[in-house]
Amino acid sequence: MKIATRSGLVAMAAVAALTLAACGEAETDEATDQPTTEASEEAAEDEAGADDADAPAAQVTDMAGNTVDIPADPQSIIATDNRIFGTLAEWGIELSAAPIDLMPSGEEILSVYMENADVQNIGNHREPTMEVFITAEPDLILNGQRFAQYEEDIRSLVGDVPFVSTHFEPEEARIDEKLRELTTLLGDVFGRQSDAEQLIADFDASIERAAAAYDSEQTVVGLLTSGGSINYVAPVTGRSIGPLYDVLGLTPALERDGSSNHQGDDISVEAIAEANPDWILVLDRDAGANTEGASSAQEIIAESEALANVTAIQEGNIIYLNPNFYTAEDIQHYTELFNQMADAFEGQ
Repeated sequence: MKIATRSGLVAMAAVAALTLAACGEAETDEATDQPTTEASEEAAEDEAGADDADAPAAQVTDMAGNTVDIPADPQSIIATDNRIFGTLAEWGIELSAAPIDLMPSGEEILSVYMENADVQNIGNHREPTMEVFITAEPDLILNGQRFAQYEEDIRSLVGDVPFVSTHFEPEEARIDEKLRELTTLLGDVFGRQSDAEQLIADFDASIERAAAAYDSEQTVVGLLTSGGSINYVAPVTGRSIGPLYDVLGLTPALERDGSSNHQGDDISVEAIAEANPDWILVLDRDAGANTEGASSAQEIIAESEALANVTAIQEGNIIYLNPNFYTAEDIQHYTELFNQMADAFEGQ
């Protein structure tokens, strides 16, 4: 009996040992498998995070028709187009570099750039400081208007940095269509679609007001003062004022072709007097360009004896554009101008 019992105990001990061993192996495998699974999940998450970081925040089609991937969180943004500074400032977009010399000094909203030592100054379009495109280490560039001529040079300096063309020529389409397109583009680039829609809604409302208030039987002439001279701004093609004719259906007082020259085209004051416009729109280039010692547009017009008897002068129907318009020409300034014109037309 003792031998049998001892044998049974031995057998039971052996079975128990095998069972414990098996359990131990299972526990070891389970314990080993669990960390392996967690590590795999963490690695997958890290990889996904890296992919998300590299993934663009948006993909946009710029004004040149190029498809551009916009980085999720650009740390250094360069902008060169006068027509977008006001919008970027309004939206609180920080810039690392811009042509500060081209920003209208009277625009308080742009002080966030003009008075910020962290914003490197590219200068102006005539003698730009091109090395800034390297030293600012940009990861997003928005380029257009006066700096459109340097696109190839900029691209050669920045390599594969995302490059958004904001440039358009007024003669490509009506100015209202292009300003809507540009504002929509900026909204998509910076994820500010609702803000862009509001700017466009205000813009459209100003156009509707001005168009409704204008009497198409009244004639209009556009003028640009520069260097003490009165120059002609041709309908459609002329600088700043020209595009207004198509948008509002203005009736030209003069049927004369002209260029898009930033100083307007030569014209005699006698020709203006003979045309006898009911309304005169005036852009003061010298004020916009901060030309020292220059006479204001108001002074030049008032001192012209030849224009003294023109209907627009006699009835006070002269609309002077905001001097900053010359170096801004953004959707905000056009909205302001259309409302200014609506006020004048309604108040006649």
